[in-house]
Amino acid sequence: VLALIAFICIETIMECSPCEGLYFFEFVSCSALVVTGVLLLMFSLNLHTRIPQINWSLTDLVNTGLSTFFFFIASVVLAALNHKTGAEIAAVIFGFLAMAVYAVNTYLAIKKWRMNSRQQSSRQTSDYIRARTESREVDHRPEIQRLDA
Repeated sequence: VLALIAFICIETIMECSPCEGLYFFEFVSCSALVVTGVLLLMFSLNLHTRIPQINWSLTDLVNTGLSTFFFFIASVVLAALNHKTGAEIAAVIFGFLAMAVYAVNTYLAIKKWRMNSRQQSSRQTSDYIRARTESREVDHRPEIQRLDA
């Protein structure tokens, strides 16, 4: 929502000179809004479960991390180049607020990603131990013949 408000604020500016900071902020806010919206839709409708090949925790982490970084850069650049108009000041404020929310979400995504990594690691370890145990129980399985017999 904050990215949308920042995007709307930046779109209301009619004149700018230089415009590079404004265009960059516009690109960052629009891109973050679209990518986050698509991911939100996929998670809300459980569409991500249909594509298990993608590590969704890592995807969310990368999205929020990059959005945090680019909102910070875009907000700093726009703050340095703004012309003290109300729309530019509002865009900078909402840009920094969006950056803060993305930063919190990045922190939560890191915690979730680490938790999933640990669970996957422990699952792989238990699968390995189970496979090693089963391979030692060859004598109890008549379908496998021993070579030295």
